[in-house]
Amino acid sequence: MVAPPASLLAEERTREIPETVIPGPASSGAQDALPHDLDYFKEMAKGQTQLKFGSKIGPVIEQEFDSLILPKIEETIEKELKPEELRNLIITEKPGTGRSEKIFHIYSGETGKDVIRFHVRTDRPPGDGYWFNFHYHLAGDSFEKHHELGRIYWDRNTPPAWTH
Repeated sequence: MVAPPASLLAEERTREIPETVIPGPASSGAQDALPHDLDYFKEMAKGQTQLKFGSKIGPVIEQEFDSLILPKIEETIEKELKPEELRNLIITEKPGTGRSEKIFHIYSGETGKDVIRFHVRTDRPPGDGYWFNFHYHLAGDSFEKHHELGRIYWDRNTPPAWTH
């Protein structure tokens, strides 16, 4: 086979490139390009937890989560994220599924390194049923320490997998 001359390939490529489009809010890259404020991260935190809970867990714990845990997540975001860094921070868009603890992470758009990680773990103390343990980890302590946000009781029966 003989490859076509480079001049033909260059001409084809320029024809295939669409006109410049400014991404709108629904575009996946648009949120990363816009400056963020604390309200943006709080709104995204609520959305990511709703995705994490899914249709089976969400309706059961949503009211308790909204009144007990969400305010603590918002408080933590206000406390841990520095206003001058907000424009460079990005929140992950997919919570962990199955038995994964990840709700969402906030990371630097410049370095790609996590700044804070919000997680939920399923605990089963002996004879006490299942509990959802909400906590976060910070880059400052190499994500070693669990910073507790609170617990919500599920039931004596095993909870469904996340996002179902």
